[in-house]
Amino acid sequence: MQTYTGPWTKAEAAHLLRRTTFGATNQQILDAVSNGMNATVASILQIPITDEPLAFDAGELIVPQGSSWVNAVYPANQAQNQQTENARFKSLGGWVAKNLNQEQLCIAEKMVFFWQNHFGVTATAESRAMYHFLNLLRQNALGNFKQLMKDVTIDPAMLLFLNGATNNVFSPNENYARELLELFSIGKGNQIAAGDYSTYTETDVAAGAKILTGYTVTGIRSATATQATASFNPILHDNSSKTLSYHFNGQVIPAAGANEYANFIDVIFNQNQVATYICSKIYRYFVNYDITPAVQSDVIAALAQTFIANNYEVLPVMQQLLTSDHFYDMSVRGAIIRNPLEMIMGAMNPTQTIPNFGLVGDYQTYISVYYVADTMGQSYIVPPSVAGWMSYYQAPAYSKLWINSTYIKKRFDIVSALVYSGIPIGTNVLKMNHLGFLNGLSNPSSAPQVIDDICDVFFPKAIDPADKLTLKLILTNGLPDFEWTIQYNDYLNDPTNTTYFTPVTQRMQALMNVILKMPQFQTI
Repeated sequence: MQTYTGPWTKAEAAHLLRRTTFGATNQQILDAVSNGMNATVASILQIPITDEPLAFDAGELIVPQGSSWVNAVYPANQAQNQQTENARFKSLGGWVAKNLNQEQLCIAEKMVFFWQNHFGVTATAESRAMYHFLNLLRQNALGNFKQLMKDVTIDPAMLLFLNGATNNVFSPNENYARELLELFSIGKGNQIAAGDYSTYTETDVAAGAKILTGYTVTGIRSATATQATASFNPILHDNSSKTLSYHFNGQVIPAAGANEYANFIDVIFNQNQVATYICSKIYRYFVNYDITPAVQSDVIAALAQTFIANNYEVLPVMQQLLTSDHFYDMSVRGAIIRNPLEMIMGAMNPTQTIPNFGLVGDYQTYISVYYVADTMGQSYIVPPSVAGWMSYYQAPAYSKLWINSTYIKKRFDIVSALVYSGIPIGTNVLKMNHLGFLNGLSNPSSAPQVIDDICDVFFPKAIDPADKLTLKLILTNGLPDFEWTIQYNDYLNDPTNTTYFTPVTQRMQALMNVILKMPQFQTI
């Protein structure tokens, strides 16, 4: 796979930022052009620490408003316990949306979502455990995947989600062992015989279930424990030797107590198919759902080789991918339809539309945004299944599944509300920052340049000149370009005068309402 050596313009920089963040401003794109590809990629490949979610809802009965609840107990009373959990779920959902809207210009949020989709864990047990699981994904987002796989295996949220906490020698449960092989590590190949999937067999699932016995979880919604905790109980562990299938060379996993699960994972990772499977998922998420034979042999194989050579470190793989010639190929630009959160944040982030309503108002806004995405098929912390969202694995449609008659109407409705009247949330209204966005463009007084910049920000490919002309006519209300220049400069000279800023705002509203409903905006 060749390194990209072609032109580095706004088109390439915007493509990189569009795929690795939830939305960049025009200035951030220009900065990326100035900095060059290598420096920009190096800067993007960072995982900053985020603040913890804070209590804001009246249902939180333990910690005061504005404090973190991630290591706080629950009320002993059952009704109050549930009330507090409901409040914490809203705080967690709001925190997720806040992270997406106020992300630093880096790949962190895209990587965390990638791993959340990969593992498919839901917040059904308790929000504390879910927060710590998401934080585990963040801390290891670009780290060692083999170690992440081990950590996830005995994470309380995962143990609860896939019945690992009830898997014991007296009643082995194959749920996690099956998903570990089928979805999380080596992948389910083509079935070549009864119970044989070309990468593992049912024998391996049964052996894996025994290997993974003995872990339990305590402290769920506890009035005394500040966290849900996983622990190993040797009495509940199957101490027999487990023999794997011919796919793993008939390897025997001897009894090793609390470390046995890690030994099993090491054996799985000895198979090169693990690297191929994970790199294929990375490719589908960051590049294109269509893995052709040429992509498989030239791109996926190269990424997998890098993955193996670096002992399953994710960072070198992403570095190679984001600086590759293939990543910037015109054929992959605009190939992926935005998921609901990418659509919403793709409108908010480039326009710097950020709530500023105080702690409670901001969290109420963000949980509302979270629920809006839910109505379009994406509840971030409650994936539809252990396989994640169908849009990332269901052939042949893949990301096209985000668009149907119901979802597209909801997309248009949210755009209209955001652009015009705003979205009422309690006593606050979330409204697009039209003038702030306009003022941040390269030359706001030039109608053609405004259209060029907006197209650069929101569209993955150049649009037809006739469409650009139509957009410019919407901005200028059909008047000559110089009329826009006069109108904008009048506003700039007296920005608080409603006589001047109102018509400029109205023209931007009309323009953005069209821009964000165009088919080109629905893709990245």
